[in-house]
Amino acid sequence: MIRAAITGVSGYVPEDILSNADLEKMVDTNDEWITSRTGIKTRHIQRGEGLGTSDLATPAVLDLLKKTNTRPEEVDALICATVTADYIFPATANVICDKVGIKGALSFDLGAACSGFVFALATGSQFIETGKYKKVIVVGADKMSAITDYTDRATCIIFGDGAGAVMLEPSKDETGIIDTILRSDGSGRNYLIQKAGGSVLPPSEETVKQRLHYVYQEGQSVFKFAVTNMADVSAEIMEKNNLKSEDIAWLVPHQANLRIIDATARRMGLDENKVMINIQRYGNTTSATIPLCLWEWEKKLKKGDNIVLATFGGGFTWAAAYLKWSYDTE
Repeated sequence: MIRAAITGVSGYVPEDILSNADLEKMVDTNDEWITSRTGIKTRHIQRGEGLGTSDLATPAVLDLLKKTNTRPEEVDALICATVTADYIFPATANVICDKVGIKGALSFDLGAACSGFVFALATGSQFIETGKYKKVIVVGADKMSAITDYTDRATCIIFGDGAGAVMLEPSKDETGIIDTILRSDGSGRNYLIQKAGGSVLPPSEETVKQRLHYVYQEGQSVFKFAVTNMADVSAEIMEKNNLKSEDIAWLVPHQANLRIIDATARRMGLDENKVMINIQRYGNTTSATIPLCLWEWEKKLKKGDNIVLATFGGGFTWAAAYLKWSYDTE
């Protein structure tokens, strides 16, 4: 059996930073309230006219091509996980390919909210496993500031902008993506949704006036589902693959809320020094959180490390992946 392996990782966040102190001037909140409930201190925000999610992903993909010594014409496919596409159509993946010089490759978007990167990773790995494709780029990118209501104190504190990308290639040994579990429950749409902009509520003067094009979230309901399902799916993939806590080198959790991350780690029996956490700097970048963690921790990863990715997102969607890291970073 051919196994897909991550052979490179890169990331990008915009320069501008939105701090908790900045948010105190915009809505009725404070640093202590935000930090105690989310763990977030700052988030990076993309500013400038005419910039979209593809402009976050492009530098990450260009760096990935350079790091893996890959020419654009060698790429067989690019999958972009996002909920903040540049346009309704064409796919943001198409735009990214054009901006980095990838011509004629398969490219498409995948939408699974915060679980998007793991869903896309599982999808991309199967193209490798068929033996048909040799190089697949998986991108997780979101410009959440584009759909964040900065008058809503409940949601504006959470989100940031960013992008991460990985290269998938056939494994040359026993490393690579070993197992994935992907789940969804459409009834969760009532609790976490962008109500307008799609075919149910197309854009109109009324939808804009009612601020329906921003993220809507019932925080307590989402928190309850996220804590349970993200922890459960992480424990399930451990049990399915006969993994004990001491076998796992790293947990890479979706960076939505520090309390959800802590609950997942406890369920897996992991010490905090085995958990990748950067929510304090970037906030929730939706599809980008997990690849941004891999990018930041890349130098600490060793070939053969057992790694579990865990996530939960709107939809509802939730997922876990088990992989053995495929290379040592020089």
